[in-house]
Amino acid sequence: MDKTLSRDGTSVAYRRRGDGPPVILVGGALSSAATEAPLAELLAPRFTVVTYDRRGRGSSGDSGPYAVRREIEDLAAVAARVGERVSLFGMLSGGALALEAHAAGLPVDLLAVYEPPYTPDPSGLLYKSRCTAELHCLLSAGDRGGAVELYLSRTGVPEATVARMRRAELEALAHTLAYDDTLLGNGSVPAERFASVTARTLVVCGGFSPDRTRETTLALAAAVPRARHRTLTGQTRDLAPQAIAPVLADFFARDVFLREAS
Repeated sequence: MDKTLSRDGTSVAYRRRGDGPPVILVGGALSSAATEAPLAELLAPRFTVVTYDRRGRGSSGDSGPYAVRREIEDLAAVAARVGERVSLFGMLSGGALALEAHAAGLPVDLLAVYEPPYTPDPSGLLYKSRCTAELHCLLSAGDRGGAVELYLSRTGVPEATVARMRRAELEALAHTLAYDDTLLGNGSVPAERFASVTARTLVVCGGFSPDRTRETTLALAAAVPRARHRTLTGQTRDLAPQAIAPVLADFFARDVFLREAS
């Protein structure tokens, strides 16, 4: 993997695949560049695909205290190594980061996100508040396993998925759960901030995801000026790379063509 330096001097590790318009994959909680590799390989024949270890993960460094702006600066540092403008795909909380980065001024051509885990209804906001408090208590006590269990139970990760995960690797990333939690704020969709998102945006949810997830993604699509919504039949939070890859390839390639033609 190559490395670049973020504004605060933190080293950010990234890997580039393929050739074509640049697309950066932004992973969600407990993920790393390796997690996004299968999707990157599927997109690489048509795009220059960049995966990276977010702050505190894998081969990237870390420095405190955490702030969302630092993660935005990390993403900007990676983008600067690829080109003046990039397209982004953010998975789960990585989708929230991608939206926040563009809203903060990162030049983005096209933006796609999958199920950013906001919880905007009153019961969801209360649940988010309680989970945040519990997460910080667990991490303060050094209970990495408990923090991972909290995340898995909160997000409803299927047992089959949990069985495929290596628990030691997840616990090594447990401290970054606080970062993703901070990214989501109080759980509401930051509609006022995302009104400044100007890129063409695709908001995707799974057809087998809970009704609440679909409602949240619809609310998010309504908050972003140039967004459209799509539901992927048969998909859940455990998104299959083979299901999303053709959707992203069509979105990125078609919109690039339309933009160049105009």
